[in-house]
Amino acid sequence: MSTVWKREGLRGLYQGVTPNMWGAGASWGLYFFFYSAIKAYKKEGRSENLTATEHLLSAAGAGALTLSITNPIWVTKTRLVLQYDAGVDPSRRQYKGMFHALARIYRQEGIPGLYKGFVPGLFGTSHGALQFMAYEELKMDYNKHLNRPSDTKLNTLEYITMAALSKIFAVTATYPYQVVRARLQDQHNQYTGVIDVIRRTWR
Repeated sequence: MSTVWKREGLRGLYQGVTPNMWGAGASWGLYFFFYSAIKAYKKEGRSENLTATEHLLSAAGAGALTLSITNPIWVTKTRLVLQYDAGVDPSRRQYKGMFHALARIYRQEGIPGLYKGFVPGLFGTSHGALQFMAYEELKMDYNKHLNRPSDTKLNTLEYITMAALSKIFAVTATYPYQVVRARLQDQHNQYTGVIDVIRRTWR
């Protein structure tokens, strides 16, 4: 961080912020939309709660649908972040911004270029799946422990605690996929695929 600050200043620390904002907003909006729709479809005509497996599959399906729409945004974010020394030497700036990056990647690499890292990204949908499964199960188990109906509303602190615990669980279980995806999307390194990234990273 100090090196980036010294060499490129504040602008260097905010490389890729535009696609990150677009990606985060679109991803979470789409994710909750798909997740709620899939859960509602599965629960239609049923009185009992969904099982942990059903929550997991609903979240995984929502993640896969979201990624298929947003992957190009994450590729541009990674490319913009990895423009080494672009703040010092403008001639090293490959991409001027999000839309320039999208257009240039499409022209030079086609659709495959915009979907680099898609396969590990699909594995990454397990992150949201595990998080939402853990979140739903924690809420139900907590209410059961207090002898309350499983759909009882929690207070703010309880919601925050459940969300934090489920997030920690999901991050711990799935973080390596983010390393693999970012390395596949890095324009400075060439890998033949997911297995090549994992093998070389491990070595």
